[in-house]
Amino acid sequence: MRKLHAGKTHHATTHDTTHDTTTAPEVTERREVRAAVARFLTVGFLALVLVATPVAFWIRAEAEQHALANARDITQRLADNVVGPLITNQLLAQEPAALRSLDQRLAPWLANGNVTRIKVWDEHGRVVYSDVKSLIGQDFEQEEWARRLLAGGPATATLESQTAEENEYEADSGELVEVYVRSTSQTGAPMIFETYSSGAGVRREQQAVLVGMIPPTLLSLAVLQVAQLIPAVRLARRIQDHQATRTALLRCAIEASDQERRQIAAELHDEVIQNLSGLAYALESEERRGPPSMGPVFTNARTMLQNDIRLLRAMTSELYPPDLDELGLEASLMRLEAPLVERGIAFRIDIPDNLVLDRDHTVLVYRVAREALVNATKHSSAQAVGIRIRQSSQETQITVSDDGVGFDPSEPGPDGHFGLRILGDTIRLAGGSLDISSTAGTGTSVTATFSVGTPAARWAGKGFSRSSAIDSATGIRRSGAGPAAFSLPDKG
Repeated sequence: MRKLHAGKTHHATTHDTTHDTTTAPEVTERREVRAAVARFLTVGFLALVLVATPVAFWIRAEAEQHALANARDITQRLADNVVGPLITNQLLAQEPAALRSLDQRLAPWLANGNVTRIKVWDEHGRVVYSDVKSLIGQDFEQEEWARRLLAGGPATATLESQTAEENEYEADSGELVEVYVRSTSQTGAPMIFETYSSGAGVRREQQAVLVGMIPPTLLSLAVLQVAQLIPAVRLARRIQDHQATRTALLRCAIEASDQERRQIAAELHDEVIQNLSGLAYALESEERRGPPSMGPVFTNARTMLQNDIRLLRAMTSELYPPDLDELGLEASLMRLEAPLVERGIAFRIDIPDNLVLDRDHTVLVYRVAREALVNATKHSSAQAVGIRIRQSSQETQITVSDDGVGFDPSEPGPDGHFGLRILGDTIRLAGGSLDISSTAGTGTSVTATFSVGTPAARWAGKGFSRSSAIDSATGIRRSGAGPAAFSLPDKG
């Protein structure tokens, strides 16, 4: 990091710290299109995951409900066609022959593993039959769902671990499908037929449905993504063309402005200044040869004319842009110190050693510095002025600060002061932002921020986030923040 100070008697030798990073337009375009396509595919993949994940859970839940509905239907048919006809008064009286008859009818269902437990309840909550003999005759309190089922409500089927009081023989069996359906005895009394079966079958059906549904779903989403890729690439290229056009227009505008400045400076130097210089010599000659009584008049006129010539020459120096390609940014900025030194203003430049800027951004940085220094010289009554340039991986920032009288940013600028307004428009078109912070009596800080690694106007409209008011007419941010963004040099 180099910190260069300039004052009335101090001048620093500078070196160029600006490096040309211009890349062939075709290479840059291909790289940016590839980056845009990569971002599109990444976002598409994330969207695919976000869509597929809830879809998979939905399919899984639907498959579970479908399997439970099948278990409910099978249990209902078993209750109506097998168990119901054998619920006789003898079974209700727990006669051994009736119990053995129902055991024999249900043995195949229990043997093949489709059903692991069977219970038959009467309307009072008493177990009238079970494949576990110790449960027969036991009474359990009926819950609300059981009363609704006995009254004609819908059958229920759940998949869960069994931990209730009547499930002491199923507690260690893991997940079970528990089904309750309504049946009737031979006498027409309402009964509850309950079965338990392994939950592995439901899980297998879920897996089968997922395996069958997920691939076509993912394939459909992938095809949609690929179908959108072609128009996305075309859109990226069209945007690239528009941005390249804006870049070219901005570059032409900057070059036209520089050319106009050169022309005005040349006309002032070759015409107006030369004529006024000749007039000054003529006045000096008349002062020597004229009557003594006219001497003071000629002296005052010649002095005023020489002052005007100096002012015009200073204006010519300000107007004529330096050759940034030849001198470099740092040397060009140091040339701006002359008007400051004449007024006794201390000057400091702080530039990083590894500063990397393309030509367009170099011109814009120079213009920010020049315009801010001109304003500080003419209007701030400052004792010290400083330029600081900072660069990160995302942006380049130049700050010009002074310790002058400052001003109220909320007040409109004087009529005819268009420098910063034009500069703000140019920076905004280049995709940057201009921030002016000032407080009356404490100085002014002008900060311009640009994106790094992109041609000027590449990211038009993308401002630098900061909580301050924005002038909608100029694109300039104005805030009443403190004076200087970094320490200014001591005068002298």
